[in-house]
Amino acid sequence: MWADIDLRAVRANIEALMEAAAPAAVMAVVKADGYGHGAVDVGRAALDAGASWLGVALVEEGLELREAGICAPILVLSEPPAEAASVAVAASLTPVVYTEHGIEALARAVAEAGRDPLPVHIKIDTGMHRVGCAPARAVSLAQVVHNHSELTLEGVCTHFAVADEPGNPYTSEQLHRFRAALTELEHAGLRPPIVHAANSAATVARTDARFDLVRAGIAVYGIPPAPVFDGRFPLRPALSLRAQVSHVFELAAGASVSYGLRYRLTRSGRIAVVPIGYADGVPRVLGARGGQVLIGGVRHPIAGTITMDQLCVDVRDHAVEPGDEVVLLGRQGDEEITAGEWAARVDTIPYEIVCGIGPRVPRRAWD
Repeated sequence: MWADIDLRAVRANIEALMEAAAPAAVMAVVKADGYGHGAVDVGRAALDAGASWLGVALVEEGLELREAGICAPILVLSEPPAEAASVAVAASLTPVVYTEHGIEALARAVAEAGRDPLPVHIKIDTGMHRVGCAPARAVSLAQVVHNHSELTLEGVCTHFAVADEPGNPYTSEQLHRFRAALTELEHAGLRPPIVHAANSAATVARTDARFDLVRAGIAVYGIPPAPVFDGRFPLRPALSLRAQVSHVFELAAGASVSYGLRYRLTRSGRIAVVPIGYADGVPRVLGARGGQVLIGGVRHPIAGTITMDQLCVDVRDHAVEPGDEVVLLGRQGDEEITAGEWAARVDTIPYEIVCGIGPRVPRRAWD
């Protein structure tokens, strides 16, 4: 089993996002190991294609990029815990901040390291209600940053809760709150040079939300942020998940397959075994929800419960042999199975599908 990562697709997606967002710059969000695609390879490809920033969730993720030799600006999208401040400073990461405690910890780490002032971005909670400061506190927090010679207020940002629902008026409400906070910062002489709010969905759907920088996540990987965006934007999936048939055997009509014996053959036929399972990120219930794989460019149903390390495929009377390639996600011939298809079958989102591909699946990045 393996996952192919098409870096040409990543570059094409970045170029399309840059064209849509212009004149705003593009940040490629590569948290969670590049949404399961490989943060270092994707980060390099995105920067090669013209992205100006990379975004991560954790200081450790930013450090991995630095250790790989990536020198571009890296934004840590949540305020680092105090114990990680010194690492963030040493790695020249740009942290998001939204508490006085977090600001003080970073300023202290800069002073202890004797480093140049560290750029930070204030995050305002305009309605996502996850992390960020209240809009009414933006000016006071900006003043705290300004009062520390160890820090520079480089940016201010927010995050949308329902940008993937284009008809939902809540995004406009959030934008209104954000713009009001920006006005207050400007009146106080504290508005920073970089303002950003748009995720992938808002980059595509909200020209009024692009500001100076857009933070593209799922679209970098060629996956629409929601089904409503299918076909609205030129995206190329970057990941395909593949394996090889390991065993083929005959079963008589009436025989049942895998744990629970829930898949029963109504006629005699052939079962192909594929050495990949839920430990590798294939949802255990996918077979029961109509999941299929591609072998020889033909869709075949997954037979029965997916187990930890293997799954079975009902290939009927097709000429399938051990060693044949199996495509679980991706294209083979004229057929394609997408992360969105899996997500619809198991009632989740494509983000969870690609992020869930396990670490024992080798990633093979190629140009």
